[in-house]
Amino acid sequence: MGVLLHLLSGVALLVWGTNIVKVGILRVYGANLRHILSVSVSNRLSAFAAGLGVTGLVQSSNATAVITSSFVGQGLIAVAPALAIMLGANVGTAVMVQVFSLDLSWLSPLLIFVGVILHLSWKGQRVGHVGRVLIGLGLITLALELISIATRPVVQAAGVKVLFGTLTGDATLDMLIGAFLTILCYSSLAVVLFCGALASAGVVSIHVALALVLGANLGSGISALLTTSGNNQPGKRVTLGNLLSRLLGCLIALPLLTHAEDLLKLVSTDPQRLIVNFHLMFNVVLAILLIGATGPLARLCEAILPGRNTGDSQVTPRHLDPAALTTPTLALSNAARELLRIGDRVEQMLDNLLRVLRTNDARLATATCRIDDEVDDLYTAIKLYLTRISTEALDENDGQRWTEIISLTINLEHAGDLIERMLLDAKDKKIAHNLQFSEAGMQEIAEMHGRVVANLRLAMSVFLTGDLRSAQQLVEEKAKFRDLERKYSRSHLQRVAVQTAESIETSSLHLDMISELKRLNSLFCATAYPVLEQAGLMNRSRLKDDERPDVAGVPEVQAR
Repeated sequence: MGVLLHLLSGVALLVWGTNIVKVGILRVYGANLRHILSVSVSNRLSAFAAGLGVTGLVQSSNATAVITSSFVGQGLIAVAPALAIMLGANVGTAVMVQVFSLDLSWLSPLLIFVGVILHLSWKGQRVGHVGRVLIGLGLITLALELISIATRPVVQAAGVKVLFGTLTGDATLDMLIGAFLTILCYSSLAVVLFCGALASAGVVSIHVALALVLGANLGSGISALLTTSGNNQPGKRVTLGNLLSRLLGCLIALPLLTHAEDLLKLVSTDPQRLIVNFHLMFNVVLAILLIGATGPLARLCEAILPGRNTGDSQVTPRHLDPAALTTPTLALSNAARELLRIGDRVEQMLDNLLRVLRTNDARLATATCRIDDEVDDLYTAIKLYLTRISTEALDENDGQRWTEIISLTINLEHAGDLIERMLLDAKDKKIAHNLQFSEAGMQEIAEMHGRVVANLRLAMSVFLTGDLRSAQQLVEEKAKFRDLERKYSRSHLQRVAVQTAESIETSSLHLDMISELKRLNSLFCATAYPVLEQAGLMNRSRLKDDERPDVAGVPEVQAR
């Protein structure tokens, strides 16, 4: 029992070390790695090389699959070059297996020692993340040594011999067992190295180990597909194509295992070297065979998974890269970029609202209401994306930015709902009866509308730049808008009092419109509050006046 626990702990440490390296590399080079993948699609060979290089750094073809799948889902990369990237990723994993199969036990203490010093001394900084990578590499080499030590007494256990002896009968069954182990470990690198250790210790035969390695390749493809199951249809085509290519390779290789074993023995008779060499040969040969067939394979995946995405929305998030979640600052930047798209949609709805009020265009009103569905979808996507960011990894500034993004996202979603309700009211109370606002009333609504649009743009600028002067200007505009709403309400009632026909017919709708415009303006102006609070210019209910520090060149503002 103790031997089994030592063996399982070694495997667990190997998987954990691989994960640490992946996270550390993504935090240090995350943006650069994504840039490399996104610009490497000019031809299949450059895409293949990018996949190989990125996977060699992050130690995980699944991580590369997630990044590539997100690019395809956003329409930044076509499926065919993405499949070439995945072929390179598979070879990259095999190359790293070659590296870690060497005797690196002497290196493990050094890597862990240096890595811990760097990580603790510069925690949260770039150097600290490099230290995390070194710790992960040290744990991988240490885990391989532990596995090697743990498997030595396994050979002497009769029960274990019988257990592994059952694997010698059916190569297909052995392959499926290897796939299952890989899905559990979420790392083909770990499973292949483990198979090499078992073969080296004589626990399993070379033939069984080769079948298990085939299973590790198949299981890696299944794991990647499961990881991206929540993506839209184009994104899932990448991992589906990767799985199909690996399945094809396994079906071809299964009957050739004996010949492959004989061929590899010409290079090295050491069982562990033979296993890792087979893993590399399998992926290299598969890449050579399929690098020119990524186009037909992409069309097959499109036939299996047709459609633009899994939902009915006409808009798909472009910047919410799942692979960036391990780098909070980058993930927040992605969420902020997606938030700007919501701002553009809301501004489009506002522009259409004024046209509807002027022209009674029912079709435009209906089409604009559908834009609110897009706003809702983007709002949901951003909200879910933000909840997936580890709050433990956020420092104080990132935590504040997280709050600002979610707050503005909620306000813009509410704004979209308000505009939709205003349009529905206009259809029911004005367009259906072919009514018109009075000329003076329409001018008032147009002026208020123009101020709302200007304040929306100013709010988005404050959100992006955090400019204090602009934030104070936004709060001033809120106070001015409140006065304007009161003024125009009184002027409308005066027109009703003098029996202006248009004003009487549209009175209820007119008052509702200017009231809703005021609510919209308040939602946009709320963007200024976090900036003012950070500058120490906010009391609980108003801006500081006499006690606040002077801001050069910025007029004093008091919230009313």
